[in-house]
Amino acid sequence: MSLPTTEDIVDDISFFDDWEEKYKYIIDLGKSLPEFDDAWHTQERLVKGCQSNVWIQPDSRQDPEKGEVLVFAVDSDAVIVRGLLGLVMAAYNEKTAQEILAFDIDTYFAELDLESHLSPTRGNGLRSIVGRIQSIAQASA
Repeated sequence: MSLPTTEDIVDDISFFDDWEEKYKYIIDLGKSLPEFDDAWHTQERLVKGCQSNVWIQPDSRQDPEKGEVLVFAVDSDAVIVRGLLGLVMAAYNEKTAQEILAFDIDTYFAELDLESHLSPTRGNGLRSIVGRIQSIAQASA
């Protein structure tokens, strides 16, 4: 199963009345992420600044229309964080470095009303994940 677009996620989240339903949706997004190779659970791939363990394995591939796109394998030991990774992957996975750097993640998170419903440590972790992906894109650009 592929992830929905960011626009679809914003529409889907706005459909739910309470945050318990929204959290269930986010957790389900995390369940739809591809399996993460156990060999990638290493210190080099670990994102610093997250309350839970988060690993990112970057790669790239050639897209016939866009050229080189970045592809990320991601994992976390916490189900809600895996769901948050699903939200981030909808924004960044299989995008060019320029698309990643140009994407307005702050507006996306604001449209989801996400950060006001996360603990400060989860919010900081989410920022660390975004920062890591943006730095990978910056190095690739």
